[in-house]
Amino acid sequence: MKKLFRRSLKLLVSRVVGEMEKEIRFLRAELQFVLNHMPKRPKPTEAEKALLARLAHDLDPKRLAQTCTFFSPYTLKAWWRKLIAKKWDYSHTRKKVGRPRIPRELEKLVVRLATENPGDGYDTLLGKLLDLGHSLSRETIRNILKRNGIPPSFDRDFNFSWRGFMEAHWEALAGTDFLTTEVLIGNKLVTHYVLFFIRLKTREVHIAGITPNPDGAWMKQVAKNLTQDEIGWLKPGMMVLHDRGGQYCPAFKRVLEEAGLKTVTLPPQSPNLNAFAERWVRTVKQQCLSKFLIVGEAMLRNLLREYLAFYHTERNHQGLGNLIPFPKPEVKNINLGGKIIKQTRLGLLNYYYREPLLSASNQKKIAV
Repeated sequence: MKKLFRRSLKLLVSRVVGEMEKEIRFLRAELQFVLNHMPKRPKPTEAEKALLARLAHDLDPKRLAQTCTFFSPYTLKAWWRKLIAKKWDYSHTRKKVGRPRIPRELEKLVVRLATENPGDGYDTLLGKLLDLGHSLSRETIRNILKRNGIPPSFDRDFNFSWRGFMEAHWEALAGTDFLTTEVLIGNKLVTHYVLFFIRLKTREVHIAGITPNPDGAWMKQVAKNLTQDEIGWLKPGMMVLHDRGGQYCPAFKRVLEEAGLKTVTLPPQSPNLNAFAERWVRTVKQQCLSKFLIVGEAMLRNLLREYLAFYHTERNHQGLGNLIPFPKPEVKNINLGGKIIKQTRLGLLNYYYREPLLSASNQKKIAV
């Protein structure tokens, strides 16, 4: 009876093992097929690596070597070694040696101070940082600047950009240029020249004159008007930037220089050096002059007068932080509860403000 049971059990086990071997051979062939047709080897995650490494570790090395897998036995064993090493890794609990890293915000502040003050050395920057509540050593400041590619002060001081020059003379700088536009007079178009000046700091624009013929005598008279005592738009000590146009004749420059101003002739083909004036030309043409058929010089003067009022007191300037240079009292008054009022100039220039709220005493007076 026992022999019969053992024979039956052995037969059953051999049959099951035979079926499993057939299944394994099929799965190997199918896996080899997948490997042959895959464009590239898949990238397992850390969790998948750990699972495969554990299962591979339980297999006999010889059978693992004979098994067709996505990854070689060497790779699986390497994952297993890393899994063991990670278990016994306590490096995250160790205390870091050496000096602590400078906070990123503080490093940005050092770079900013060095960039905005090119003549300041390490000791001067150290003093500025102390005033702001930060205590750094001279060597730390030097290392920060070196890491960010900023040279020492004696090299930075001579690298004075055009923007740096303008910011140093911001209060005294004014630009000038000509705006040309066509005016219909009678049956023909006449080119009119609009001479304007702009203060770079405040973006204030002044129309000095309009003429179809800006000759030397006209330019000289304009210069006299601009430099009159007390009422002249240009003040002594200012610098006037202009291009190399022939209209800026020696007589024009002489009148300005005799009044205590300095004229700066810009290099040829460098409109970016008078960018504020160039930008105003584009703005006034785009927002105003190009929208009208200008008939007569009087209409041109009226358009420029209305646009300047909008430009100075009602228009936001991106270069000034989206603020209005010289806002009207009603525009400055912001009452979130007030009604929104829309005003229009020339039928196309819109600006908005809130209606001021009446105080309780004023409301009683109106009610009475």
